[in-house]
Amino acid sequence: MVPIPQTDPHANYRAHRVEIDAAMQRVLDSGRYILGEEVVAFEREFADFVGAAHAVGVASGTDALELALRACGVGAGDLVFTVAHTAVATVAAIEHTGATPVLVDIYPHSYTMDADCLQAALRDPPLGRPRALVPVHLYGHPADMPSICRLAKEYGLYVVEDCAQAHGAVIDGRSVGAWGQMAAFSFYPTKNLGALGDGGAVVSSDAALAEKVRALRQYGWHERYVSDSPGGNSRLDPLQAAILRAKLPHLHFENGRRRSHARRYRELLAGAEIGLPAARSDVRHVYHQFVIRTKQRDLLREHLRDFGVSSAIHYPVPVHRQPAYAGRVPTAGELAHSDAAADEILSLPMYPELTPAAVDTVAQRIAEWTRLNQ
Repeated sequence: MVPIPQTDPHANYRAHRVEIDAAMQRVLDSGRYILGEEVVAFEREFADFVGAAHAVGVASGTDALELALRACGVGAGDLVFTVAHTAVATVAAIEHTGATPVLVDIYPHSYTMDADCLQAALRDPPLGRPRALVPVHLYGHPADMPSICRLAKEYGLYVVEDCAQAHGAVIDGRSVGAWGQMAAFSFYPTKNLGALGDGGAVVSSDAALAEKVRALRQYGWHERYVSDSPGGNSRLDPLQAAILRAKLPHLHFENGRRRSHARRYRELLAGAEIGLPAARSDVRHVYHQFVIRTKQRDLLREHLRDFGVSSAIHYPVPVHRQPAYAGRVPTAGELAHSDAAADEILSLPMYPELTPAAVDTVAQRIAEWTRLNQ
């Protein structure tokens, strides 16, 4: 029995070892180990990939979201609307600005922000100044950006997209990250475009906002050692920038592999009593995760584990139920879909180097389990 991991960033390194090792050696030989041309070149290449004018490399996806919000002037007394069904980093970044996150519910099939729930929350917000929206493109499926952007325009709000799980996803021919005023990307090693450590980027077509982020990531400097505004230290490492430059040209192909795995999962699980992920007809889903649903999730997970198949739960506890936030962070209603998802979702193995045979094995084990438990 050969174990099948849920994700495998080492396999992605092995797939690009020659290019990555050469890129790292290039940085080591350069003698420039903070920012520099590698970071500038990656910023240019990644902005082109997204279809935006500017990208600013920072230390992590969490920092990217925080600095993007701060560049928009978000701070104490402001309200930022996002979802509870997300990595807690989304909400942590909002709170780091001093603003108050307001959590709204999700669509039950795409797991992304429900625009109707958002509109209801904006009509009757909690105490504070509504200032920004942070839609999360979860699992590789884009949020409903046309509706969200219409609401932002109606209420005069900034839109900062959380694109940590959606590198290369598209809505109506337009990439995620190119819809709001700003967008935050993560390059955590398991992402569709992953570094070999932490890293992130803020993307924008607004030159003034991008320049604010560029200053915020390095002490508020425009001139070295002179802080024009309060800032911090959140610089993308040039080694990571070089690694990302080596991997970026392969991203479209690797997203295609993910989509191929997803199609195969769908074909093999079509007759099983399992909820399969949905994708709207106007989007290109890039399957950062392939997430199924069943009310007997924990039993299925145990069954898969017995056969060497790893799985994961993204995420087991919605933010508004977590001890650090429960009863403290305001919610817009009951968030029933967020609660239900947390009890039923399961992320199957999904990464570009996953073999078709492994996909078949996973699907067969699930089909066997459903026959025994129907």
